[in-house]
Amino acid sequence: MTALRRIQRELKDITTAPIPGITVEPKEDNLFEWKCTIEADPDSPYKKGKFNFDLVLPSNFPFKAPTVTFTTKIYHPGINEEGAICVPILRDEVRISFTPAEFSSHSANQHTVEACSFNSHRQVYSILILLSVIQEKLNNPSPDDPFEPDIAAVLKNDKSKFLATAKEWTKK
Repeated sequence: MTALRRIQRELKDITTAPIPGITVEPKEDNLFEWKCTIEADPDSPYKKGKFNFDLVLPSNFPFKAPTVTFTTKIYHPGINEEGAICVPILRDEVRISFTPAEFSSHSANQHTVEACSFNSHRQVYSILILLSVIQEKLNNPSPDDPFEPDIAAVLKNDKSKFLATAKEWTKK
């Protein structure tokens, strides 16, 4: 299956059964570039916030990780000033595959992401899982493995200050 056919199939799956809190739309007529939005969960430090990011799929997708860049500024230990997000799934060292039946509910809290093999030697990426992981990371900031160590330190040492700052940035 070519990258384009795979992307078309995954876009159709996401359009047919959207992930709650996430919208995706290919840019103009280029299926390799998507504009995406995550609406933060109500119990997240970013509640009522909408965060936009670009998803750029490589020509050898699903065998290479996409690029994700947040275009909305966010006070988050795992998202840096340039909009890059720190998640292992984007590092080309963790790859996943799934069957649609395994993830039919599209609830990030119900997904377990782990390295899986496809045809015993080939490993692949899934846009559905990638989006769910990004949503989970955004809604549940952690001081572990940060892109922004200073923000991670505030989260770890003064959570109330972190929550107040995250809330203020979300209002902007």
